[in-house]
Formats: sequence, structure tokens, C-alpha cells
Amino acid sequence: MVYLWLRAETKPMEHRAALTPSTCKTLLDRGFKITVERSRERIFDDEEYEKVGCHLVPIGEWRKAPEEAYIVGLKELPEETDPLRHTHIFFAHCFKNQGGWTDILSRFDNGNGTILDLEFLNDSNGRRIAAFGYHAGFAGAAIGVDDWCHQKLNPGQPLPPYKPFPNEGELISYIKERLGRAVALNNGKVPEVMVMGALGRCGKGACDLARAVGIPEEKAIQWDMNETKNGGPFPRILQSEIFVNCIYLSQPIPPFFTPEMLDGERNLSVIIDVSCDTTNPHNPIPVYTINTTFDQPVVSVPSKNPLPLDVCSIDHLPTLLPRESSEAFSRDLLPTIIDLERREESAVWGGAEALFKEKVQAMKNLQ
Repeated sequence: MVYLWLRAETKPMEHRAALTPSTCKTLLDRGFKITVERSRERIFDDEEYEKVGCHLVPIGEWRKAPEEAYIVGLKELPEETDPLRHTHIFFAHCFKNQGGWTDILSRFDNGNGTILDLEFLNDSNGRRIAAFGYHAGFAGAAIGVDDWCHQKLNPGQPLPPYKPFPNEGELISYIKERLGRAVALNNGKVPEVMVMGALGRCGKGACDLARAVGIPEEKAIQWDMNETKNGGPFPRILQSEIFVNCIYLSQPIPPFFTPEMLDGERNLSVIIDVSCDTTNPHNPIPVYTINTTFDQPVVSVPSKNPLPLDVCSIDHLPTLLPRESSEAFSRDLLPTIIDLERREESAVWGGAEALFKEKVQAMKNLQ
């Protein structure tokens, strides 16, 4: 019997869940055992899990869970130093040498625990079996258009905090209304939105948002590997008012633009870094150094050009649409979760465990 323990997320403004009540119902019917930590932040009420047969416990109890339990979550664990003995399934954000990567890996190594990283669960073709990419791009582009509108409607004022929207329809209606007023103040000119990585899941989400709020096709510039094969920098980006970065960074690449380029002539006033490789030493957008939050969605980039320039680098954008993004992700993840019944035969889980061991060894080689 496979035992899953859904921990409560502790990251501020994180309302998503890796396992939804509907996927839990399917797993319980197969004989899985599921414990769910109570959470006031999760978009799904505790009662929704209780109703399908999950056992509920207080927040943070995963530390006391039986050793055979898989601890399932989404975002990073609380910043502590104690060794970790369980197998955790989550986005660890430590396999690409991000800031603090050795700290989290050493906790698992010291406790004989394991990370099965959701970001690196790949099928036989190397494609991720589940990702929040579509909704990340969709939400990121929404904030991008909204910030451009805010610059026109409330010049010099910071972009207000965001709260989750109950569904895509309400988000689209909100952005469309704001865009209509901002375009009127901009002499009827609609902003150009450039999407980098437009052919991937994330890029498709960004393009769909632009289309849904009324950005004309000719104003939605879509670049992918063919347009960038010769390497950056790319001055063309500066011609667009809004730039949405949706690439998946797997190796070092030249920067898309440099801080010095921003001092010259440009239309660019909003950068949405959906990829959010903020602490990656090869971040292709080297003009900011911090992650923004839903409470403070953007940070201003200083330049000699008087035109304002904001960067949004929120690393959990899909929580702007927490119910829809969670249902889509959990539905895609479900077949692989079921494969935990035969984990030793699963290429997906085997690959994830091998990658964890490889990264632990890389850490030890630095010591």
C-alpha cells in the first residue's frame, strides 16, 4: 500500500495543491492511504478532502509521519537545518545550482531522505509529465498587461498587491476592462507583447492570455528556438512594451539583453520573468536580483532612460488561478503517482531518484 502525506504549503500566498480532492478520490479507490494536513490557505477546503475519505491532521505534522510515507507538496520546505528522513515529492528548486542548493541537499543527505523533484519527472521522450507551465504563462502575461495598464492609469504609483482570482473568466474580464481604459489614454495604441519561448506550454499560456484580453495577433510577437538560435543579446526585445520570458533554462546561454541596453531607446516598460531563474548564475535577464511577490508584484529597474521599467519575478504565478491550475497539474500527475505502486519498475521515478543522487554527489565533490 502506498502512503501519501499531503503537507500544507507554508509559502505566503500559495493556494495550490499537488493533490486535489478529485485525484485523492481516485487514489483512495485504488487502495492508497492519504493523510492531508489542514490548511486555511489552500484553495480546496479541508472538508473537500475529508468528504472523499482522506485523514486530516494539523499543519506541520509531516515531520512525525511514518518513514514509509511520501511527503507531497509543491513549494520549498521551511528554512530549517534538521536532517530530513522521508522521501519528498515537490519542487525543490535546488538541482540547477540555485541559491542555497547545497543547504537543502545536505539536509536530505544527512537524514538519508530523498527528493523526487516534480520539475524533473520526465517521460521517455524527456518531456515533463506534469507542469504548471501553461497557467504560469497565462498568469504572468496577465500581470504584464495589467502592469502596463497601471503605468498608464496611475503613473508613478506602485502596482497594488494581487489576490487569487476564482477563475480565468474573472481574470480576463478584469484585464480587458483595465486595458480598454489604458489604451484610450495611450492614443488608442495597444501594447506589443513579446513572448520568448512561445511554442512551449508556458509560452502558449502567455499567448492565449494576450489573445483573450484583446491583443491583436500582429501585436503578439512569438519567438522560440528558431529566432534565438544565433544567441543574444536581442535588441528586438526593447521594441516591445511588454516582454514575457517563458523559456526553460537548462544550460548557460547569452543574456537576452544587458543593463546598458536599457539606457538607450526602448519601448519596453514591463518584463515578466515567468521562468524566474533569479538566483541562477546564467539568468538571461541580468537586470534584477530578487524574487517579487504577490504583495509586491514588481520591482523597478533603474536606467538612464526616463521611461519606467518594471520586472515581475514571482516564482509561483499559477496560484493567481489556484483551483484551475491545481486541477490541471494534479490530473496530469495522477498516472505517475499511481506508478508509485511499482516504483522500482518506473523509469520516471527511477530517473528522478538517480538525478537526486547525482546532485548529492556533485555537492559532496565541492566539499
